[in-house]
Amino acid sequence: MSGVKGARSRRAAETRRRIITAATELFLADGYGATTLQQVADRAGVAVQTIYFTFRNKQTLLKELVDVAIAGDDGPLATMERPWFARVTDAPDAREALAALVTGSRAVLERVAAVTDMVSAATAAHPELRELWPDQEDPRHAVHAAAAKALMGKPGAVTGLDVDRAADILYALLSPEMFLILTRDRAWPPAAWERWVKETLAAQLLDRG
Repeated sequence: MSGVKGARSRRAAETRRRIITAATELFLADGYGATTLQQVADRAGVAVQTIYFTFRNKQTLLKELVDVAIAGDDGPLATMERPWFARVTDAPDAREALAALVTGSRAVLERVAAVTDMVSAATAAHPELRELWPDQEDPRHAVHAAAAKALMGKPGAVTGLDVDRAADILYALLSPEMFLILTRDRAWPPAAWERWVKETLAAQLLDRG
């Protein structure tokens, strides 16, 4: 009996992934407002009732696909519990921590930057969507604040720079907006963005001695 339940659970998880993938593709291509759940269902190869059963409504589907884009999967681990972030906090020195942070951030931004842009446009046109993300501490800034605290406490970090200022520098340089300006608008390869950010942040955050 457990085998049957396991197979059902795997099928449900795969259906959920197909719906999220289809919704992400359509929302990015056509916009949130212009996309219907029937279109998502058709692309995912499911009945529209399956989407309602799984996600309840279009707003919840949007919230779920944003969460998956940030995490890279539908697992329960928060960003600061992810292995790539552990490589930042566990690094023996600031230079290695910074390299791990930029590399990990690139992977996240390649998934989430365009989604963030789409969500900004969607919330501008549909203000009720802001209720999906109630007023609270900016989770992205919280990640960068934790990274800055870890990095600035390691050998090789620049001296005399406030941790809050370091967090703001990370927040700006590793932003979805900056990533899109360079990789989408200016057609930089992501690898070129990564090299530039590492060099720029090293000049700001690492000891030059």
